[in-house]
Amino acid sequence: MREMENKVLPLTCLDLANFDLHQSAVSLKQACMDCGFFYVINHGISEELKEEVFEQSKKFFDLPLEDKMKALRNETHRGYSPALEQNQIHGDYNKESFFMGTEGLKDDSLGAKPFYRPNIWPDSDVLPGWRTTMENYHLELLRVCKAIARILALALDLDADYFDTSEMLENPIAYMRLLHYEGDICKDKDMKPQKWEYVPSIDGAYIVNLGDVLERWSNGLFKSTLHRVLANGQDRYSIPFFLSPSHDCLIECLPTCQSEKNLPKYPAIKCSAYLTQRYKESHRETRASPENRPK
Repeated sequence: MREMENKVLPLTCLDLANFDLHQSAVSLKQACMDCGFFYVINHGISEELKEEVFEQSKKFFDLPLEDKMKALRNETHRGYSPALEQNQIHGDYNKESFFMGTEGLKDDSLGAKPFYRPNIWPDSDVLPGWRTTMENYHLELLRVCKAIARILALALDLDADYFDTSEMLENPIAYMRLLHYEGDICKDKDMKPQKWEYVPSIDGAYIVNLGDVLERWSNGLFKSTLHRVLANGQDRYSIPFFLSPSHDCLIECLPTCQSEKNLPKYPAIKCSAYLTQRYKESHRETRASPENRPK
């Protein structure tokens, strides 16, 4: 069935320099109920760091395939994924990507869990400084996400520090992904035909979209919006960041999002089980062969 024409979607702009957190929470709540997408400005990440991380990303993807395959993703989804490895859905087009995430220490309880295992890195002799740049950017994005989470908590009528616990965002599962990306969104996932809306970029701003965990936490109040990638005939690079609660967090309806007349819509599930299920759905079973595994 033919899709309807795209239109530009106006989004709420969340200003992290705004000291009126109540005002920010009110506008953010409306954005999350409407489409689950919003801009973030005054986030404190320097343009110099952003330029450097995109330059380093391009350097990796410009390497010969043989060199990139030395960092082929492992069973914990870290490392390089060649084009066509991921399931192509919702208009997605062929892309290659590189995954990295939060690492646990070898001697702590997190280090033994799949979503905190060590990252795979390209050879430092081939890409000097690459790892340091990526780790610095990962830390900065995590800082911004935690600031947003405090406003989201207020928007859900919770205390601002509600998510600042060890089982939620003190020990999060936080992935950063290097890839080519350009997207528009469909606010109503069940509409037939689907009505897609274009989200333009704003200089200096990040585009944030809510994921399925927040939709489940909020009992469907906040939207995890279907979005897709469209090719424009040019090489494009993007670095999305994915934040989930800790490995052992039980994802269940928040106390402020349920009542006798509004019972929980989703069954409780541990975060690690939910993410494992989602990764299996979105990745084909390509694994590093012995000759391609990092030494």
